[in-house]
Amino acid sequence: MKDYRKAKKTVEVSVGESVRIMRDLQELSQSQLAGLTGIPQSTISGIENDRIKIGIERAKTLALALKCHPAVLVFPGWEIENLKAA
Repeated sequence: MKDYRKAKKTVEVSVGESVRIMRDLQELSQSQLAGLTGIPQSTISGIENDRIKIGIERAKTLALALKCHPAVLVFPGWEIENLKAA
């Protein structure tokens, strides 16, 4: 991956914002994502607005539809460099 460059600027995003960003990148409406996942559109709206916690099973379902790893949704902004051994 020699074309990879670290972003010049990082921005803090919430779990809901990461779901919205990934949905927008896939050019899906909330209704379309609801159809792909079986998760009601109102629940997707609640997740995106951080009113509803995503949970592991929903994260896996959404990640499959959004073509990303569940960690992208559950841990937005996480970097391996910040990992400290317990």
